[in-house]
Amino acid sequence: MADDTRALRSRLGESGASRRRLISTAGLLLVLPVIPSLARAATIVAVRTWPADEYTRVTLEMDGELKAEHFTLENPHRMVVDIQGLTLNTALNELVSKVRPNDPYIQSVRVGQNKPDVVRLVFDLKQAIAPQVFTLKPIGEYKYRLVLDLYPKVAQDPLLAIMNNTGDPDPLAEVLENLAQNTPAPAPVPSVPGQTLPPVARSPRPAPTPSPRPDAPPAAARGNRPNRPILIALDPGHGGEDPGAIGRNGTREKDIVLSIARRLKKLIDSQPNMQAYLTRDGDFFVPLHVRVQKARRVKADLFISIHADAWIKPSARGSSVYALSQNGASSAAARWMAQRENDADLIGGVNLGSHNKQVAQVLLDLSTAAQINDSVNAGSRILNEIGKINRLHKREVERAGFAVLKAPDIPSILVETAFISNPEEERLLSSPAHQDKIAGAMLAGIRGYFASSPALARQT
Repeated sequence: MADDTRALRSRLGESGASRRRLISTAGLLLVLPVIPSLARAATIVAVRTWPADEYTRVTLEMDGELKAEHFTLENPHRMVVDIQGLTLNTALNELVSKVRPNDPYIQSVRVGQNKPDVVRLVFDLKQAIAPQVFTLKPIGEYKYRLVLDLYPKVAQDPLLAIMNNTGDPDPLAEVLENLAQNTPAPAPVPSVPGQTLPPVARSPRPAPTPSPRPDAPPAAARGNRPNRPILIALDPGHGGEDPGAIGRNGTREKDIVLSIARRLKKLIDSQPNMQAYLTRDGDFFVPLHVRVQKARRVKADLFISIHADAWIKPSARGSSVYALSQNGASSAAARWMAQRENDADLIGGVNLGSHNKQVAQVLLDLSTAAQINDSVNAGSRILNEIGKINRLHKREVERAGFAVLKAPDIPSILVETAFISNPEEERLLSSPAHQDKIAGAMLAGIRGYFASSPALARQT
């Protein structure tokens, strides 16, 4: 009996000790969250620069979200950017060598550790700028990005850009020169995404009318347009931070479509009473609504966005043409394609904070039935001509809600030249000879559209 009692007391003692150890451990666990932990500093994984006449973009890609402050200085012009929660590393130091000698805005960059957790970037500038600094969340293959957009304080006039790029002394140059000389100078405004550019008044003085060639579109097709050539806005898709679709051999959509657009521009410029305007003529990103604004700014008569298609299966092939739809997509594939192209702003990077959403929404809601009908007409002619040199994925113009096609007063189409995800078509798209064929087919469709249209969608 005494032995049983001692055994019971021993078990009770062990149980009490276990409870005390458990309470002690629980107390320690309750205390642990109160101990502050050191946050891991973000690291720069890549730096990129995208210089262009319109603006220069500097992108810092990092594995965590950061905050940045910036300010500008004059005499000389400089921009200072302080990035918090960052220490110098090899990738960030590479930014110094990424500045190109022909950059129109940046002379050089200096990088230093301003404080233990603050890196300072000093941009020595070639001219006064109106900067935009913003961050982007991860999307696709990109991590967090800090974007520095350096815009000129005075916006570039696209009409003057057309005139300056016209080297030959022909009647078109005289027309544009008269427009420039008789247009009141617009007030200086920053060329930033989302701005509404001031309208350009037309010259009241008549300009010389070029003698029509036998293959020129009839006068009736041009409507009441005695002092002005037909202007086609060519929009090479993607660019800069947004490579577009990438083929199996590494061919990038943004490079292919820019090359085709340049070839088509050269063909159009050689036509009587025709001129082409590129929404981008380099490797830089242009937001979708800015592409539309540019076309409207130069009062384009036709807007053509040029792309190279992609699909999850490499067997998909052929060319397609799309126009805007106000009543839903004409197929599930068209809806998917529109969503993919509309996501370009998320990949390329848009500063939503500076975007005038109300103005943009009005613009996107004003697309008219007349514009869409003219778009389908132009698209059908171009699709028919492309079908003579390449297989067609769809034999009719498809319809979907592409943001880039929503100019209310300009017939607008999107041409998917071929499937870059198809190995055979990727090879063709990379061929200069085939690019010339595509440009030639598109020109034939453009000429057919204007020759058959007694009244354009917009009259001047």
